[in-house]
Amino acid sequence: MYRRSAACAAVMIVAVLAACGGGSRPSPVQPTEISDQARAYLNEVLGLMQTHSINRLLIDWTNFRATIFSQAGNAQIIAQTYPAIRSAISLLGDGHSSFRDSGGFVISAPGRACPASSPPTVAVPATIGYVKVPAFSGIGPEAAAFANGLQRAIRDADERGVIGWMVDVRGNRGGNMWPMVAGVGPLLGEGVIGYFIDPVGAESAWEYRDGASWDNGVVQQRVDAPYRLKRAGPRVAVLTDAGTVSSGEATVIAFKGRRDTRSFGVPTCGLSTAIENYPMSDGGMLNLAISVMADRTRTKYGFAVEPDETLDAGQVVERATAWLRTGE
Repeated sequence: MYRRSAACAAVMIVAVLAACGGGSRPSPVQPTEISDQARAYLNEVLGLMQTHSINRLLIDWTNFRATIFSQAGNAQIIAQTYPAIRSAISLLGDGHSSFRDSGGFVISAPGRACPASSPPTVAVPATIGYVKVPAFSGIGPEAAAFANGLQRAIRDADERGVIGWMVDVRGNRGGNMWPMVAGVGPLLGEGVIGYFIDPVGAESAWEYRDGASWDNGVVQQRVDAPYRLKRAGPRVAVLTDAGTVSSGEATVIAFKGRRDTRSFGVPTCGLSTAIENYPMSDGGMLNLAISVMADRTRTKYGFAVEPDETLDAGQVVERATAWLRTGE
């Protein structure tokens, strides 16, 4: 029987593979341009920013768009645009806007550090009412329960001998301002307590009246049984720190301009801007800063809220107590 050598067989196998196209396949061609889907999504995001951003009048949108599309490169799917969206949020320069995709992934570009705060338990004399306003982000029944709880705390502390009130907003990281405002409404008093003011000067007034917080004439949060203080118009000391953020800052601002009110502590975080949520076509959400907060005298913020008296954490309660007692 005839037997081919191993070397000969190897040569023949190579020849067969070559004839059948068995060599290495060419690499797939990489796209050089952004896809229509990715382009449309970025245009959706940038359109909302250009129309609603708090800094829209300060931005050169031709250059802004060119920069973002350059960073998007050859993105083919929506998820591949996220680095460009992160850059866009950063370039807006407000430090408060963010993006959340349909799966809950969040993109933000915080412009400042707002350290978390854990104020010590506060002990005050029986002649001083105390209410703690923590962060809260819920809506619906949970929001109602939160507002009711704050008013219940005020009611429980309101004795005939109370000479003033301490409202502690330290460590409040924000969330939903309306249950906060409705909850401390008895101390704020009825009427306009603040504003949102957009870049062209349009105003939206905040109010507390009839047991509810209002925005531009629309009820945002109502309590079940509005409480009225035994002594109307008392002194109120507001306690702040760098961990007082966003809606926490709105609560502080709501007390600004109120008669017989003084704040103690250190400046707040500096995110005193209003966020509006814009649904995206794929189920995501663009959360844009669209206006600054202003107090009842129309003094605008948009930055850290300075206390009337700057104090170390260990001095705040003692000094606030002294002022509530004497007014000095």
